[in-house]
Amino acid sequence: MATKSGYTRPLPLAGDTAPPPPSAVLYVANCGPAVGVTDADVRSAFGAFGEVAGVQAADESGARIIVRFHEPAAAEAAMAALHGRPCDLLAGRVLHIRYSVPVKPKARPGGSVPVALAASELGIPGIYMVQEFVTAAEEQELLSAVDSKTWKRLAKRRVQHYGYEFLYETRNVDSKQFLGELPTFVSTVLEKIASFPGVKDCTTSLVDQLTVNEYPCGVGLSPHIDTHSAFEEMIFSLSLAGPCIMEFRKYTKGSWRAPSVVNGVDEDSSQEPGCIRKAIFLPPRSMLLMSGEGRYAWHHYIPHHKIDAVGGQVIKRNSRRVSFTFRKVRMGPCDCEYKQFCDSHSKRC
Repeated sequence: MATKSGYTRPLPLAGDTAPPPPSAVLYVANCGPAVGVTDADVRSAFGAFGEVAGVQAADESGARIIVRFHEPAAAEAAMAALHGRPCDLLAGRVLHIRYSVPVKPKARPGGSVPVALAASELGIPGIYMVQEFVTAAEEQELLSAVDSKTWKRLAKRRVQHYGYEFLYETRNVDSKQFLGELPTFVSTVLEKIASFPGVKDCTTSLVDQLTVNEYPCGVGLSPHIDTHSAFEEMIFSLSLAGPCIMEFRKYTKGSWRAPSVVNGVDEDSSQEPGCIRKAIFLPPRSMLLMSGEGRYAWHHYIPHHKIDAVGGQVIKRNSRRVSFTFRKVRMGPCDCEYKQFCDSHSKRC
């Protein structure tokens, strides 16, 4: 069985701790090669409830495994039928099954920061994240849709723009050049966004601009704040195909541009005096919302490397990661309270 699944057993529940939410990934104990159960045996037993996407060892014991389905409903059905009961297809073994949880990424050597698994662990106002925001089937539909369209090639990645084109030279948009309504293949995503945690009441459409980015393995994103004058407060980012670690940085003496960009050098500026750093793990199919302080005052950044240290293991990134970033174009100057990081305010001064 393959190892390094990126998932592990959930911690024992204590007090008012909530159990892991339902997902497509199961942690199965009393099952594996050490007790005479093969990969084929597992797929046969669990495949009765839905297509099995993968079977990996949960640890080095050989008696605990991770079973990944394509759909959470299949995992739920398998748990209901097999947990705590003898399984005829596995020589009558009694399986102990729980929903698995992602391995918590640890800091990389060389001064990296601890990585949160939930937005609540970050402590940055205005940052929200929902895992499994789209299903595996919806993920494949979205990827197929953009892969059937024309990509625009940048130096290190490919992009597509809908609604309005993002101008990288000015980090802004031309609000007078409307490209048309957002494509129908994101209709389901737009419907779900309306009920996203942290979304404020809005009488108009929440978003009208979409940028699709395809990041090859090893390619990240330089520290930046989305230009205040270009976009309204809420920015949504959907991760597909592969995971990443996103770091947030707040420069107490900085501006709306990261110090490295101001100095004309695209390099790590985490050593700037007074730089506060926090990070979060974004698994595939997760949606991140940046709003309020998290959107206006914190630079976000994706490290440029091919591996991540996850739970003490070295995990290779997928061959690509595709992000769908939804924003609403601002039709006037920004009047936020974060003047230090606001380009509209700097132009007025």
